[in-house]
Amino acid sequence: MEIYSKIAISLVAVEHLYILWMEMFAWETKGKEVFKDAMPKELFTPTKGLAANQGLYNGFLAAGLIWSLIICDLYWQKNIALFFLGCVVIAGIYGAFSASKKIFFVQALPAIVAIILIIVS
Repeated sequence: MEIYSKIAISLVAVEHLYILWMEMFAWETKGKEVFKDAMPKELFTPTKGLAANQGLYNGFLAAGLIWSLIICDLYWQKNIALFFLGCVVIAGIYGAFSASKKIFFVQALPAIVAIILIIVS
């Protein structure tokens, strides 16, 4: 079961690295595709700096999750992973209420699954 939890943590981390890339470096291209229903096209250029800031925060979440995978002490490994996954869940729930319900399923649900896998392993 431990390997499944590490795979789940890795997938959540990769997702947040993707979000970092999109929000920091591809906001006006890929961001327009992903968020086409959330905001008008003319707002992508003026919100580029805000999106980059959000992307940086997603990078911090990914870094914390990757860090949890390389910690040798199993007790701390699980606690660090649970902390950062908890942050992802909270961000996903907030995003579902404030922006789009889809964010819950794309962001929060995978983190919840990872948390469950950590708890049962």
